[in-house]
Amino acid sequence: MIRMLGLFVCGLAFAALISAPVVAEEKKEVTLEGTITCPKCDLGTADKCGTVIKVKEGGKDVLYTFDADSNKKYHGDICKEAKPGKVTGTVKKDGDKNVISVTKLEYKK
Repeated sequence: MIRMLGLFVCGLAFAALISAPVVAEEKKEVTLEGTITCPKCDLGTADKCGTVIKVKEGGKDVLYTFDADSNKKYHGDICKEAKPGKVTGTVKKDGDKNVISVTKLEYKK
């Protein structure tokens, strides 16, 4: 009887554990500093125009692609000419790509 009660309690604990809500990853704002440019016209790494910021991380270049809204807003400034600057926003992974939703952009003068 005690074994059955123990198994029942373990079963309830397991059921509670697997039915617990998954905690969503908290999105933090980050600031990236690097070169804001077009992956097609400047870098030659894409088939169509877009907006990216190229930053140095661990001694290598890492690209962060602007999301659709941010691309529309800022692409005209950099399509034919890369500009150094800072970008603040939230980053998420989309497959192998780092995608940033820009909340603030500053070009260096």
